[in-house]
Amino acid sequence: MEMQQFYYDNKIVKKFIYATIVFGVVGMLVGLTLAFMFLFPNITDGISWLSYGRLRPLHTNAVIFAFVGNAMFAGIYYSLQRLLKARMFSDFLSNLNFWGWQLIIVAAAISLPLGYSSSKEYAELEWPIDIAIALIWVVFGINMIGTILKRRERHLYVAIWFYLATFVTVAVLHIFNSLALPVSGMKSYSVYAGVQDALVQWWYGHNAVAFFLTTPFLGLMYYFVPKAANRPVYSYRLSIVHFWSLIFIYIWAGPHHLLYSALPNWAQNLGVAFSIMLIAPSWGGMINGLLTLRGVWDKVRVEPVLKFFVVAITGYGMATFEGPMLSLKNVNAIAHYTDWIIAHVHVGALAWNGFMAFGMIYWLVPRMTKSNLYSLKLANFHFWIGTLGIILYTIPMYVAGFLQASMWKQFNPDGTLTYGNFLETVTQIMPMYWMRAIGGTLYLIGMFTLVYNIIQTVRLGSKIEDELAEAPELLKISAGRVKGEKFHPWLERKPIQLTILATVAILIGGVIQIVPTIMVKSNIPTIASVKPYSPLELEGRDLYIREGCVGCHSQSVRPFRSEVERYGPQSKAGEFVYDHPFLWGSKRTGPDLLRVGAKYNDNWHFNHFWNPQSISAGSIMPGYKWLFDNKPMDVSLTQKKMQVMVTLGVPYTEAQIASGLDDLRKQAIAIEESLKNDPDFVKSYDESKKKAEARGEKFVPMNEREIVALIAYMQRLGTDIKVKDIAKK
Repeated sequence: MEMQQFYYDNKIVKKFIYATIVFGVVGMLVGLTLAFMFLFPNITDGISWLSYGRLRPLHTNAVIFAFVGNAMFAGIYYSLQRLLKARMFSDFLSNLNFWGWQLIIVAAAISLPLGYSSSKEYAELEWPIDIAIALIWVVFGINMIGTILKRRERHLYVAIWFYLATFVTVAVLHIFNSLALPVSGMKSYSVYAGVQDALVQWWYGHNAVAFFLTTPFLGLMYYFVPKAANRPVYSYRLSIVHFWSLIFIYIWAGPHHLLYSALPNWAQNLGVAFSIMLIAPSWGGMINGLLTLRGVWDKVRVEPVLKFFVVAITGYGMATFEGPMLSLKNVNAIAHYTDWIIAHVHVGALAWNGFMAFGMIYWLVPRMTKSNLYSLKLANFHFWIGTLGIILYTIPMYVAGFLQASMWKQFNPDGTLTYGNFLETVTQIMPMYWMRAIGGTLYLIGMFTLVYNIIQTVRLGSKIEDELAEAPELLKISAGRVKGEKFHPWLERKPIQLTILATVAILIGGVIQIVPTIMVKSNIPTIASVKPYSPLELEGRDLYIREGCVGCHSQSVRPFRSEVERYGPQSKAGEFVYDHPFLWGSKRTGPDLLRVGAKYNDNWHFNHFWNPQSISAGSIMPGYKWLFDNKPMDVSLTQKKMQVMVTLGVPYTEAQIASGLDDLRKQAIAIEESLKNDPDFVKSYDESKKKAEARGEKFVPMNEREIVALIAYMQRLGTDIKVKDIAKK
């Protein structure tokens, strides 16, 4: 049999590794900055693009798509070539994948702090960037499938199954969740509204975790752990069961993020049932990974790479046990909206994804530079300080979550809330926020240790960009040789059939959950008193989205006595029919705002947005001083926004659109007049007018500034239902 010589492309792997390290540092630095913002809320006072609400999506996107995404590509591009005994299908496509992905990350890093956000968790990027993601993802897929088709190895190893499932599922999720109608170059509205938008978003959101943070890293686990341990995978059969059950079940689990919400009960219950089932395949994968190390546990003591892998797989096991537990309704009732969820997410991100990436980098770089790791001591130091960082980050967050939940739900003997003021719960957990910041700092120190260790390793090593390899050509096999072959071994040498079957497996859950919710009208009963937002309220809602308020405030009241007592009547599906996108949120750092309309006067909101601490002592909300700036609010797109909303089914009439700007100004002037009820406002307003004249600036009346629109939106929230209640009386 003739041997063919070829070269593995190490250059592309090296590029992705370097990008992983750079963006790992950036993403974690932003995360640590956010942790300190809880302690010093006005640390970036007055700087709009450094505010908490705008940096939070930057942190999540930087860690998920920049750090973990680049690590995923690095691992896949390295392992795929060696598992298939072939160079990547196209060097051009490999480089297009790399540079395209980095440009997308840069676009995210610029647009999110500037306030260009769709507000949908893990999918905040606006429509032009969404299109770019889809195109680069297709490039990655073509390159991967092209390599599989020209392979010199007949059998497709288990890691490749996970890579293929990742490609098809992320493509489906991203496209369906990102469907939006553009208003302008960087503004769009989701095609779904309210309950439907929530379901599609969490179908995507949970599976962004499943198929971007989990399945590709399971594929990497199946390649790198056996390599580092020099042992075969514990069980081939278990890997088959693990793969098919995981990709089929995972896709159903999204609705468990929406328990006790306005989502139809049947969809909630489906999410719960399949989430519980997830324990089996998830732990099957964990067991398969850990038992691969049988017979080499003595090596774990001295090998930092194996240490990282062991903690990573254990972290995966912990997170995937906790996830199904959190999807039980009685547990979810306690944990949802609390810092418990933050702890849960970070066990997965810091331990599973972070440590898998670190272990992989420490294993890869010496092999790609034909040298030894510069310092095993530093790698071990990184492991221990990183592990301590994870513990000091997550445990305080679990404690904070329990504390929040118990305080929110406590009643006095007379039936009133024991902690009626939401701030009381915030002040109680401040020590835990300090601990979190310390834990995050330790984890980041570990990251800087890796940076130094890798730089020194590369400096001492040699540059091997194209690695020589040889393998026999893949010849066609006769029918006689495969006679009596079972189904799965046949499937493992048929990449196209494997991909199609994986696609069918993931589509079933999505179709059964989403199609009825979108198509069957009875799932979303209409409420006659619910009307579309006025032009000013619509602009205010867009400001709410721009400032990332949904990162700290929910807009969904659950049917619990404690919540109804604190916030008002529970949420109804019909309230959200004009909400493109939905804003239910997933965390209550501050109180729920669904029923905040008419609760306080305009002056309260005005002063609260200027300096929250002056209104609520001990508040950790930052001020939004740029909303008050002496410049007019941009209303050039208001009518265009209303027209797009009409296309999406919001019943604005042509007359309402034509008079949109006049109506906006009338409502804004009415709010300005109500603000004049406060003598302090009148005094400061007159002073600011004089100062503007003294500087030779044009003075913009308050009714033309952004703050007025945001007040209008806040005063509207939940009042449609109140109107109905008043009418009944």
